[in-house]
Amino acid sequence: MGRPSAREQILDAYQDILIESGSAAVTLDAVAARAKVSKGGLLYHFGSKDALLDGLLDRLLRLTAADVEYARTAPEGVVRYYLLSSVTDADMTKPAHRASIAALRLLGSEPKVTEAMNEAGRLWSELLAGHVSDPLTAEIVGLLGDGLYLRATLGGQAPQPLLDRLPEALRRLGLS
Repeated sequence: MGRPSAREQILDAYQDILIESGSAAVTLDAVAARAKVSKGGLLYHFGSKDALLDGLLDRLLRLTAADVEYARTAPEGVVRYYLLSSVTDADMTKPAHRASIAALRLLGSEPKVTEAMNEAGRLWSELLAGHVSDPLTAEIVGLLGDGLYLRATLGGQAPQPLLDRLPEALRRLGLS
């Protein structure tokens, strides 16, 4: 696999700064230096900090849509994939997780972030609703996945008993 494009390097640098230091540390100069491009090169791809944010949110939604698409045909089924990946994908080596964490660093200060995060959640909710016959149960599965993801992201112990007994948990929810 070749080197990422300058545009992707710039987005990676922007994400890294957000994750490591928060939005106060984001300047065009800092992003350019981190990406090892000139400020002019950065401005060629992203004309402003707002354009960088748009690029990050586009990346987040693109990665989420790809994951949702994969889940449709996941060998273990949509619900199992969603719940298991809620734990396994909370890993800083995963591009979608890095994009999510970077975006979350801006939550509350940028309305576009809330919109994008809601859109990502909507994609998953629609998929679950299409594979779980009861709307309330679909919502419960979504919330369970959110909780698993949050716990894994915060570095808490993975709820191993739940994961080990996932078939039983799904049976209790009427999903097996």
